[in-house]
Amino acid sequence: MTAAGHAVSLEEQIELWRSYLRRRQAIHSVDAAELEDHLREQIAVLAAAGLAADEAFLVAVKRIGDLDALSREFAREHSERLWKQLVVPSAETGEPQAAARRDAIAAFCLATLAAVIIKVPALFGTDFGADAGFYARNLSLFVLPLLTGYFAWKRRLDADTVRWLPVPFVAAAVLVNAYPLAPGGYSEALTALHLPIALWLVVGVAYAGGRWSEVGGRMDFIRFSGELFIYYVLIALGGGVLTGFMAMIFQSIGIDIEPFFEEWLLPCGAVGAVVIASWLVEAKQSVIENMAPVLTRLFSPLFAAVLLTFLGALLLTGRGIDIERNVLIAFDLLLVVVLGLLLYSISARDPRSPPGVFDLVQVVLVASALLADAVALSAIAARITEFGFSPNRVAALGENVILLVNLAWSAVLYVRFLRGRGSFTSLERWQTDYLPVYAAWAAIVVIVFPPVFGYV
Repeated sequence: MTAAGHAVSLEEQIELWRSYLRRRQAIHSVDAAELEDHLREQIAVLAAAGLAADEAFLVAVKRIGDLDALSREFAREHSERLWKQLVVPSAETGEPQAAARRDAIAAFCLATLAAVIIKVPALFGTDFGADAGFYARNLSLFVLPLLTGYFAWKRRLDADTVRWLPVPFVAAAVLVNAYPLAPGGYSEALTALHLPIALWLVVGVAYAGGRWSEVGGRMDFIRFSGELFIYYVLIALGGGVLTGFMAMIFQSIGIDIEPFFEEWLLPCGAVGAVVIASWLVEAKQSVIENMAPVLTRLFSPLFAAVLLTFLGALLLTGRGIDIERNVLIAFDLLLVVVLGLLLYSISARDPRSPPGVFDLVQVVLVASALLADAVALSAIAARITEFGFSPNRVAALGENVILLVNLAWSAVLYVRFLRGRGSFTSLERWQTDYLPVYAAWAAIVVIVFPPVFGYV
């Protein structure tokens, strides 16, 4: 299809949508001009992200339908026709189909390349089982540069941006392999955990495609990250089932596939699945209901109830928290999950909508997490006072302080919104502006902690 053909087709679809709104304005009180501006804005954002005109229109109508009852009716009544326009190959839809095939081929090639790269060290005698520390430190470097390259290609980033994107990865590769980290030590474990967090920000810059400085661009990356996590877990669960069946059927003929699984299937599948899951998120963005916001609405009340019950039990029993290593990790993970629930509830919400019951649930969740974080912080501080500093305790202390600041100001902004004294947009901006803080702390743990604590 020509560019002109795309423009005419898109304008015809918008005219159909506009006519529908005009016919139904007597039933619904709606500002058609304002909604059309919002629709065109969404189409422009999606087109900049790489979607074809027809795809961008379908996704934009779906998003507008999430925010407006009349547009939702249009999406429901015309969904079959719109879907066929999007997915049925024809002379008019050949170009979007070709673009989809091109993206799929690129993703599968990069996934294969990631699987090949992770096996390259084995050519030099580095065993995946015996040298687990090396692979743990470098695991993100086997796949995140490829994922960054995929988005840089897909978003058609300018040459200046593309030139500096490899720099953090090269610096990280030199640093984590130059440090004489003790095998199985605290510093090695902290490096393996925090390096992907620091480098994930570089992926976000490539994903945003020139929109990283905008709140919308960073919020899109947050949505992508949540969907990627869900898709990756589903792929991993499917891979686990497949491996179980493989082991069973090969064992029946006397063949043990455990060495193949440990040396080939697990490492190659782990890195390749990151690229494939990312491609799936891109291919399905908002054509069907995103899973992360749905799960957020389900689990936010449950997590709030668990935290409130925990705080109540803490007060009734008068017991302190036993801050051992595993308990510390569990607390940090719990707070990260709460933060994730907050982020995805924000990303799925219309900033123009008035406060509702779910907003009150979110405030209760944030407030209870804030109290739990304060209790954990006091226990960590007491542990440091009694036993002194260690890399694990200092890392946990910093992470809990960062989460405490985020949750505290989020609670203030959310309460202001509920009381009609602030906008929801300010809460969105706070969360997206705070993203570099996590990456900065992760980078400090990777760069500063090993020499300070003696590489142990």
